[in-house]
Amino acid sequence: MVIPVNDEEELLERCLAAVHDALGHLDDLEGPARVRVILVLDACTDGSAGIAARWPLVETLVLSKRRVGAARAHGVRHAIDSSGVPASRLWIANTDADSRVPSHWIAHQLDLARTGVDVMLGAIRPEPRDLTPHQFREWQLRHLAAAPTAHVHGANLGVRAAAYLEAGGFPDVREHEDVTLVEQLRRVGAIIQSTDACWVQTSARTTGRTPGGYAAHVRAFY
Repeated sequence: MVIPVNDEEELLERCLAAVHDALGHLDDLEGPARVRVILVLDACTDGSAGIAARWPLVETLVLSKRRVGAARAHGVRHAIDSSGVPASRLWIANTDADSRVPSHWIAHQLDLARTGVDVMLGAIRPEPRDLTPHQFREWQLRHLAAAPTAHVHGANLGVRAAAYLEAGGFPDVREHEDVTLVEQLRRVGAIIQSTDACWVQTSARTTGRTPGGYAAHVRAFY
């Protein structure tokens, strides 16, 4: 699992708590499994590193790019190079430091991987506390009935390492690295499954870490 972080001290603790719960759920359902949590601290100037240090499950990498594409790519490369297993058997789950994964998040992705799926495109839901009641109702009207294929979200994206490498990996960009990767995965013929069965709750703040990320979407539509 790879999580890029850029000054997320306010939200990182709850992100890692949710990841910890998901790991426990995986143990209950799947038996022993080797799951690694790789946190990429990219140009952090706040207390994110201190929060990460409190979680023994976390492997921390440090980067100074301030580009989410670079951070994701760095974390995935480290995961692949140090895994000791063939890329065809390695699954990379991706989320964001301002997000909370559900307890069955990892287990669901591994179930899909066992069926031969190469890429999971998961849905996200905004944190209701970040929106007014009117804004949240607007979101429900726009999204709850929508097909899960409508968007690609780096906060809820899983990919088989072999397919990731064939597609060229995350590009070193400030935003939309997730969309670009999935476009390349489609071009190389990866088996892609969209799902809303393991939606991730993410921050609905209006000032984000990238110019055109989810925060821009919230500003534009809600």
